[in-house]
Amino acid sequence: MAITDWPEQERPREKLLRTGAVSLSDAELLAIFLRVGVAGKTAVDLARELLQHFHSLNGVFSADLKQMSRVSGMGVSKYCQLQAVLEMSKRALGETLQQNDSFRSPRQVKDYLQLQLSALQREVFGILFLDAQNRLIAYETLFEGSLMQTNVYPREVVKRALALNAAAVILSHNHPGGVASPSRADEQLTHSLKEALMLVDVKVLDHIIVAKQETFSFSEQGMI
Repeated sequence: MAITDWPEQERPREKLLRTGAVSLSDAELLAIFLRVGVAGKTAVDLARELLQHFHSLNGVFSADLKQMSRVSGMGVSKYCQLQAVLEMSKRALGETLQQNDSFRSPRQVKDYLQLQLSALQREVFGILFLDAQNRLIAYETLFEGSLMQTNVYPREVVKRALALNAAAVILSHNHPGGVASPSRADEQLTHSLKEALMLVDVKVLDHIIVAKQETFSFSEQGMI
Protein backbone atom coordinates (compact mmCIF):
# COMPACT_ATOMS: atom_id res chain seq x y z
CA MET A 1 0.00 0.00 0.00
CA ALA A 2 1.36 3.42 -0.99
CA ILE A 3 1.78 6.03 1.76
CA THR A 4 -0.86 8.15 0.02
CA ASP A 5 -3.34 5.33 0.73
CA TRP A 6 -2.57 5.37 4.46
CA PRO A 7 -4.91 7.14 6.90
CA GLU A 8 -3.91 10.80 6.86
CA GLN A 9 -2.95 10.85 10.55
CA GLU A 10 -0.39 8.09 9.92
CA ARG A 11 1.39 9.71 6.96
CA PRO A 12 4.82 11.09 8.00
CA ARG A 13 4.50 14.46 6.26
CA GLU A 14 1.00 15.14 7.57
CA LYS A 15 2.04 13.97 11.03
CA LEU A 16 4.98 16.41 10.98
CA LEU A 17 2.71 19.30 10.01
CA ARG A 18 0.21 18.37 12.69
CA THR A 19 2.45 17.57 15.67
CA GLY A 20 5.96 18.75 14.73
CA ALA A 21 9.13 16.98 13.56
CA VAL A 22 10.10 15.93 17.09
CA SER A 23 7.11 13.55 17.20
CA LEU A 24 8.32 11.49 14.24
CA SER A 25 10.39 8.33 14.50
CA ASP A 26 13.80 8.07 12.83
CA ALA A 27 12.24 6.03 10.04
CA GLU A 28 9.48 8.58 9.46
CA LEU A 29 11.94 11.48 9.30
CA LEU A 30 14.15 9.57 6.89
CA ALA A 31 11.10 8.64 4.78
CA ILE A 32 10.21 12.33 4.34
CA PHE A 33 13.74 12.92 3.11
CA LEU A 34 13.61 9.94 0.72
CA ARG A 35 10.18 11.06 -0.62
CA VAL A 36 9.60 7.85 -2.61
CA GLY A 37 10.35 4.19 -2.11
CA VAL A 38 11.19 1.49 -4.64
CA ALA A 39 9.14 -1.25 -6.26
CA GLY A 40 7.26 -3.08 -3.53
CA LYS A 41 8.47 -0.75 -0.76
CA THR A 42 7.19 2.58 0.51
CA ALA A 43 9.57 5.34 1.56
CA VAL A 44 8.99 4.27 5.18
CA ASP A 45 9.88 0.65 4.30
CA LEU A 46 13.07 1.85 2.61
CA ALA A 47 13.91 4.07 5.57
CA ARG A 48 13.47 1.16 7.97
CA GLU A 49 15.70 -0.99 5.76
CA LEU A 50 18.41 1.68 5.82
CA LEU A 51 18.24 1.98 9.61
CA GLN A 52 18.39 -1.78 9.99
CA HIS A 53 21.29 -2.07 7.55
CA PHE A 54 23.35 0.74 9.10
CA HIS A 55 22.02 0.29 12.68
CA SER A 56 21.22 3.99 13.33
CA LEU A 57 20.83 7.43 11.77
CA ASN A 58 24.50 8.02 12.57
CA GLY A 59 25.31 4.88 10.63
CA VAL A 60 23.26 6.07 7.66
CA PHE A 61 25.01 9.45 7.59
CA SER A 62 28.48 7.94 8.03
CA ALA A 63 28.10 5.38 5.22
CA ASP A 64 30.25 6.02 2.17
CA LEU A 65 28.93 5.96 -1.38
CA LYS A 66 29.92 2.33 -1.95
CA GLN A 67 28.15 1.18 1.19
CA MET A 68 25.07 3.28 0.43
CA SER A 69 24.81 1.96 -3.10
CA ARG A 70 24.43 -1.60 -1.80
CA VAL A 71 20.91 -0.73 -0.62
CA SER A 72 18.36 -0.97 -3.42
CA GLY A 73 16.96 2.46 -4.23
CA MET A 74 19.99 4.36 -2.93
CA GLY A 75 22.63 5.81 -5.20
CA VAL A 76 24.74 8.87 -5.96
CA SER A 77 21.84 11.35 -5.83
CA LYS A 78 20.51 10.24 -2.43
CA TYR A 79 24.05 9.93 -1.03
CA CYS A 80 24.85 13.52 -2.06
CA GLN A 81 21.58 14.75 -0.57
CA LEU A 82 22.32 13.02 2.75
CA GLN A 83 25.80 14.51 2.90
CA ALA A 84 24.39 17.96 2.10
CA VAL A 85 21.83 17.65 4.92
CA LEU A 86 24.57 16.60 7.35
CA GLU A 87 26.83 19.50 6.37
CA MET A 88 23.96 22.00 6.64
CA SER A 89 23.25 20.71 10.16
CA LYS A 90 26.91 21.19 11.12
CA ARG A 91 26.96 24.73 9.75
CA ALA A 92 23.64 25.68 11.36
CA LEU A 93 24.87 24.54 14.77
CA GLY A 94 28.14 26.36 14.16
CA GLU A 95 26.25 29.58 13.42
CA THR A 96 24.25 29.15 16.64
CA LEU A 97 27.45 28.77 18.64
CA GLN A 98 28.94 31.85 16.99
CA GLN A 99 25.87 33.96 17.74
CA ASN A 100 25.32 32.89 21.33
CA ASP A 101 27.20 32.40 24.57
CA SER A 102 28.11 28.84 23.67
CA PHE A 103 28.97 27.55 27.12
CA ARG A 104 25.55 28.46 28.49
CA SER A 105 24.31 25.51 26.47
CA PRO A 106 26.61 22.48 26.86
CA ARG A 107 24.00 20.43 24.97
CA GLN A 108 24.56 22.55 21.85
CA VAL A 109 28.32 22.05 22.13
CA LYS A 110 27.88 18.29 22.47
CA ASP A 111 25.44 18.17 19.54
CA TYR A 112 27.84 20.16 17.38
CA LEU A 113 30.79 17.90 18.22
CA GLN A 114 28.65 14.79 17.75
CA LEU A 115 27.88 15.94 14.20
CA GLN A 116 31.53 16.79 13.56
CA LEU A 117 33.13 13.65 14.96
CA SER A 118 30.80 10.70 15.50
CA ALA A 119 30.75 9.51 11.87
CA LEU A 120 34.53 9.60 11.39
CA GLN A 121 36.34 6.30 10.97
CA ARG A 122 39.69 7.69 12.18
CA GLU A 123 40.55 9.36 15.46
CA VAL A 124 40.92 13.15 15.30
CA PHE A 125 41.68 15.83 17.87
CA GLY A 126 39.88 19.14 17.40
CA ILE A 127 39.45 22.34 19.36
CA LEU A 128 36.66 24.87 19.74
CA PHE A 129 38.38 28.25 20.09
CA LEU A 130 36.24 30.75 22.02
CA ASP A 131 36.38 34.49 22.67
CA ALA A 132 36.10 36.21 26.04
CA GLN A 133 32.28 35.82 25.93
CA ASN A 134 32.61 32.09 25.19
CA ARG A 135 31.39 32.57 21.62
CA LEU A 136 32.83 30.37 18.92
CA ILE A 137 35.73 31.82 16.94
CA ALA A 138 36.52 28.62 15.06
CA TYR A 139 36.50 24.87 15.27
CA GLU A 140 39.66 23.26 13.90
CA THR A 141 40.98 19.73 13.63
CA LEU A 142 44.65 19.94 14.60
CA PHE A 143 45.77 16.31 14.78
CA GLU A 144 44.69 12.99 13.29
CA GLY A 145 45.35 9.39 14.28
CA SER A 146 45.25 7.50 17.56
CA LEU A 147 46.34 9.61 20.51
CA MET A 148 48.57 6.70 21.45
CA GLN A 149 50.35 6.95 18.08
CA THR A 150 50.03 10.55 16.99
CA ASN A 151 51.58 13.23 19.16
CA VAL A 152 49.37 16.14 20.15
CA TYR A 153 51.84 18.97 20.60
CA PRO A 154 50.86 21.50 23.32
CA ARG A 155 53.12 24.07 21.64
CA GLU A 156 51.06 23.90 18.42
CA VAL A 157 47.81 24.22 20.36
CA VAL A 158 49.15 27.28 22.19
CA LYS A 159 50.35 28.86 18.93
CA ARG A 160 46.94 28.40 17.32
CA ALA A 161 45.09 29.78 20.35
CA LEU A 162 47.28 32.89 20.32
CA ALA A 163 46.88 33.33 16.55
CA LEU A 164 43.09 33.29 16.93
CA ASN A 165 43.21 35.51 20.03
CA ALA A 166 41.20 32.88 21.92
CA ALA A 167 40.34 33.39 25.57
CA ALA A 168 39.18 29.83 26.13
CA VAL A 169 39.05 26.46 24.40
CA ILE A 170 37.02 23.28 24.46
CA LEU A 171 39.12 20.25 23.57
CA SER A 172 37.55 17.34 21.72
CA HIS A 173 38.38 14.03 20.13
CA ASN A 174 36.52 10.91 19.08
CA HIS A 175 36.67 7.21 19.86
CA PRO A 176 35.64 5.55 16.57
CA GLY A 177 33.67 2.41 17.23
CA GLY A 178 34.33 2.59 20.96
CA VAL A 179 32.90 4.03 24.15
CA ALA A 180 33.30 7.65 25.18
CA SER A 181 35.01 6.96 28.53
CA PRO A 182 38.47 8.57 28.73
CA SER A 183 41.66 6.58 28.84
CA ARG A 184 44.60 7.38 31.09
CA ALA A 185 46.30 8.92 28.04
CA ASP A 186 43.26 11.19 27.50
CA GLU A 187 43.47 12.39 31.11
CA GLN A 188 47.21 13.06 30.87
CA LEU A 189 46.81 14.94 27.59
CA THR A 190 44.06 17.10 29.07
CA HIS A 191 46.26 17.98 32.05
CA SER A 192 49.25 18.81 29.82
CA LEU A 193 47.20 21.08 27.53
CA LYS A 194 45.52 22.81 30.45
CA GLU A 195 48.91 23.63 32.00
CA ALA A 196 50.40 24.84 28.69
CA LEU A 197 47.41 27.06 27.87
CA MET A 198 47.29 28.45 31.39
CA LEU A 199 50.71 30.01 30.80
CA VAL A 200 49.21 32.24 28.08
CA ASP A 201 45.98 32.92 29.98
CA VAL A 202 43.77 30.67 27.87
CA LYS A 203 41.28 28.65 29.87
CA VAL A 204 40.36 25.04 29.09
CA LEU A 205 36.61 24.86 29.68
CA ASP A 206 36.10 21.22 28.82
CA HIS A 207 37.37 18.17 26.98
CA ILE A 208 34.59 16.27 25.25
CA ILE A 209 35.04 12.75 23.92
CA VAL A 210 32.63 11.62 21.21
CA ALA A 211 31.72 8.01 20.45
CA LYS A 212 29.05 6.70 18.09
CA GLN A 213 26.10 7.11 20.42
CA GLU A 214 27.44 9.02 23.43
CA THR A 215 29.67 11.81 24.65
CA PHE A 216 31.82 12.25 27.74
CA SER A 217 32.46 15.67 29.30
CA PHE A 218 35.48 16.15 31.57
CA SER A 219 33.84 19.27 33.00
CA GLU A 220 30.59 17.52 33.90
CA GLN A 221 32.57 14.82 35.68
CA GLY A 222 34.65 17.34 37.66
CA MET A 223 37.85 16.40 35.83
CA ILE A 224 38.83 19.89 34.54
